[in-house]
Amino acid sequence: MRLLLVEDEIRLADVIAGGLSRAGFTVDEVASMGDADAALSVTQYDALILDLGLPDGDGMTLLRDLRRGGNATPVLILTARDGLDDRVEGLNAGADDYLLKPFAMPELVARLKALLRRPSGALGVHLEIGNIRFDTISREVEIATQPITLTGRELSLLEHLMRRSERVVAKDVLEDHIYGFGEETASNSLEVMVHRLRRKLVDCGATAHVHTVRGVGYLLKDNPP
Repeated sequence: MRLLLVEDEIRLADVIAGGLSRAGFTVDEVASMGDADAALSVTQYDALILDLGLPDGDGMTLLRDLRRGGNATPVLILTARDGLDDRVEGLNAGADDYLLKPFAMPELVARLKALLRRPSGALGVHLEIGNIRFDTISREVEIATQPITLTGRELSLLEHLMRRSERVVAKDVLEDHIYGFGEETASNSLEVMVHRLRRKLVDCGATAHVHTVRGVGYLLKDNPP
């Protein structure tokens, strides 16, 4: 799941992004409304975390513009504005949730997952294909009821392929969901990760396999014996 974090306090933004990354999210950080607009114009995010006091305007304006433009991306406002009127205004403007600073990282993660589990959200609780079962809340994967250990990025790759099982997922789509802005990656980083994931699935007896569609991308397909 790829998130956009709009927060102008750089040290706080880094702390938030680090905590969310450890929870299995890919996070892009921006510090202004202008940068947020630019990011949203080129990337489809699963959720937006929005501070209100930004250097080039009020985050509430960004939220209203998104909703007027028909953008239904879930938005969680993260702010120090603790007045009842502020909370009501944010929710009426189209926010899906409102969390006050200071906050606990586990609560932020839980609230985001709750948003993404809504019927129109991107996060199903359990994913299954063949004998692979992925609990997206605990970030645990089992193959034939036996746990398998995967890295954070391997989990993100597998989750994205499972959500689109039996369909080809373009390479650039996978890269967009696994890597954030500014991350330095080698030209073959995704191929190497796919190779590692494929080998782990085979070694653990998975009936579903990752197939390469040359020049296009990858698909996860169940191949029962």
